[in-house]
Amino acid sequence: MAKCHRNNIGSLIHDPPPTTSSGYHFRLWSTFSRSAFRRKILNAVSCGGSSRYRHELREEAKEERSYVTVTTEKKSTVKANTIAAALNGAAFEEKAKKSEKLCDLLNLAEVEADVETKWKEEALDALKRVVRELQAVAARGVDDGGECRKKVAAAASEVRLLAKEDPEARVTLAMLGAIPPLVSMIDDESRTADAQIASLYALLNLGIGNDANKAAIVKAGAVHKMLKLIESPNTPDQSIAEAVVANFLGLSALDSNKPIIGSSGAIIFLVKTLQNLDETSSSQAREDALRALYNLSIYQPNVSFILETDLVTFLLNTLGDMEVSERILAILSNIVAVPEGRKAISSVCDAFPVLVDVLNWTDSPGCQEKATYILMLMAHKGYGDRQAMIEAGIESSLLELTLLGSALSQKRASRILECLRVDKGKQVLDSTGSCGALSAPIYGTRGNGLDHEESDLMMSEERKAVKQLVQQSLQSNMKRIAKRANLPQEFVPSEHFKSLSISSTSKSLPF
Repeated sequence: MAKCHRNNIGSLIHDPPPTTSSGYHFRLWSTFSRSAFRRKILNAVSCGGSSRYRHELREEAKEERSYVTVTTEKKSTVKANTIAAALNGAAFEEKAKKSEKLCDLLNLAEVEADVETKWKEEALDALKRVVRELQAVAARGVDDGGECRKKVAAAASEVRLLAKEDPEARVTLAMLGAIPPLVSMIDDESRTADAQIASLYALLNLGIGNDANKAAIVKAGAVHKMLKLIESPNTPDQSIAEAVVANFLGLSALDSNKPIIGSSGAIIFLVKTLQNLDETSSSQAREDALRALYNLSIYQPNVSFILETDLVTFLLNTLGDMEVSERILAILSNIVAVPEGRKAISSVCDAFPVLVDVLNWTDSPGCQEKATYILMLMAHKGYGDRQAMIEAGIESSLLELTLLGSALSQKRASRILECLRVDKGKQVLDSTGSCGALSAPIYGTRGNGLDHEESDLMMSEERKAVKQLVQQSLQSNMKRIAKRANLPQEFVPSEHFKSLSISSTSKSLPF
C-alpha cells in the first residue's frame, strides 16, 4: 500500500509543465491517465481516511488494552483474594482441628484423672473395709462359732492378697492399722490353723520391700508370738512352721531386727528346721532357714547363740552339696571372724581336709574365695591350725590356686603360703635344738652365744627345708594337674621339670 505523508490533490493535477526549446506547450502529465488518476484519488482519499481510522483504531486499541489490563488486574486480584481466602480458610480449619484435638486430649485427661481418682477412692474404701473387718474379728478374742472362723480367715486372706504385689497397698494397710490385729491372731488358741497361716503370710507380704513394716511387725511382738506358736504343746502344722521360717527370713533382713531375733531363741528353731531331724521340713523351709541363719550371723553377737547349737559341725559335714555350699561357706566366713568361731571350726574333726578340698573346686570361684578367706584367718590367728592345714596337704592346693584361681583367691592363697613358710622355718630351728622363736635379729648377733658358723648352718638348714617344701609342693601339684587332665597313671614328670623343681627356692613362690 502506498505511503502518504499528506493529502494534496492539487499537486497531482497541476504539475508544472516542462520548458523546452521548441516552445511552451500546456499538456497533462505524460504518465497521467484516467486509471492512474483514479488510483491517485483513491489513494489520497484512502490515505487521509485511513490515518484517521487508524488513529481511532489506536485509541480504541489503547482503551481495549487498558480495559483488558484493568480486567486482568481485577481478575488477578480477585484470584489472589480467593486463594488467600482459601488458604486462610484451610489454616483456620487446621487450627480448629488442632484445637478440637487439644480439647479432646484435655477432656480425656480429665476423664482419666477422674476415673483414676475414683478408682483410688474405691480401693482406699476397700482397704478401710478390710482393716475394719480385721480389727473387728480380732477384737472378739474368743471364737463364737464357725461363721466367725470363716470371717477371720477371709479377712486375713484378703489382706494377704492385697499386699502380695502392690507396694502402695502395703503402705496403706500398715497406716490403717492392719499389723496389730494380724500379730494378735498368731498365737490366739481360739483361731484355726487356716486363720493363723493366713495371718502369717499376710504379715510376710506386708514386710516385702518395706523396712518400716518389718520394724513395726517386730515391734508389735510378732517374733515371740511365732516362737510361742511353734513351741506350743500341740504339734504345729508343717505349713505353720514353714510360714514362721519365711517370716524369720524376711524380718532378719533388717539390721535393727537381727539382735531381737537372735536373742529370742529363733536360731535354735532355725537350726532344727535346717537339720530336719524329724524329717518334716520341706526343701523350701530348709533353704529359707539357711538364708535366715546367714542374715543373723552377720551381726557378730549372734555368733555366740549359733555356737550354742551344733550348726558348725552340721555345716562342715554338709559341704559338698553345690546348691548350698556357697551359702554354708558364707555363714562360716561370718563365724570365723570371732575367736570363739575359729575355735569351734578347728575343733571339728576333718574340718581342714574338708575346707582344703573346697580349694580344688575350680568350677565354683565363689566357694574358693570364701574357703581361702576362712583358712587365711585361721592360719593368721592360730599356730596349731597351720600345722593341721599342712597335714591336710594344703600347699599343693594353694600353689595351684595362685596360678589358676581368681584374683581374690590368688591373693588370699599367697597370704596363707606366707604364714606356712614362717612355720617351716620355725620347725627347722626346733629340729636343730635352737630356740623356737624366729626373728630377724637372731642371725649375725653374738649376744645369743652363736658364732657365724652356727648362724650360717641354721640359715642353710632353713633354706634346705624351704627348698624341700617347694619341691614337694610342685611335684604334688603336677601330679594333681595330671590327674585332672586324665593323663595316664604312670605319668612321670620330665627331667626338665625335676630340674626346675630342684633348682627352685623360696623366692620362686608368688608372695
